[in-house]
Amino acid sequence: MLLKINAENPQIRLIKKAVQVLNDGGIVVCPTDTSYGMGCDLFNKRGIERIYEIKKRSRKQPFSFICADLGDISNYAVVTNYAYKIMKRLLPGPYTFILGASRLVPKILLPKRKEVGIRIPDNDICLSLVREFGSPIISTTVKSCEDEIITDPYIIEEELGHCVDLVIDGGILPPELSTVVNLANAIPEIVREGKGDPNVF
Repeated sequence: MLLKINAENPQIRLIKKAVQVLNDGGIVVCPTDTSYGMGCDLFNKRGIERIYEIKKRSRKQPFSFICADLGDISNYAVVTNYAYKIMKRLLPGPYTFILGASRLVPKILLPKRKEVGIRIPDNDICLSLVREFGSPIISTTVKSCEDEIITDPYIIEEELGHCVDLVIDGGILPPELSTVVNLANAIPEIVREGKGDPNVF
């Protein structure tokens, strides 16, 4: 199912439709401030397993997830004072921050190290969805079989509509990734350079 939502002023009734899909255990494709992300309820183990299957991804490569705000992050991660200051300055924004995981994070997302990747994207549709849902949402970049980022929601629906339960159309996005920064240690470490400026650390 393809659901067009206004990118600048998301209609709450349509956001609620997407939330219902998540509540029913479904997988939703949603725009972020980088590319489209595929996700489900953080606590939906079967949904997470389905996403691993769709992506043909190793269980040793955990997914990041989206939180509603900084207060929400502190429920799922160990946030030091210096990490909090950095995130407060840069979020919402195109960054994924790696932090120590709290006990609330499902074990399926912690295959090796007790660390998690957390995002707060600067995208009104995405933030409206996670806030209305009231719980974090898994998010992983939507790619083709050739491992290329798919930027057009109609192509996503065409290629993955049989695998996912809802594709939110928030317009065509540029093929960008977030900048990944590890804040679990005393000094910020750039793990991957992406849209977010790595020189701000």
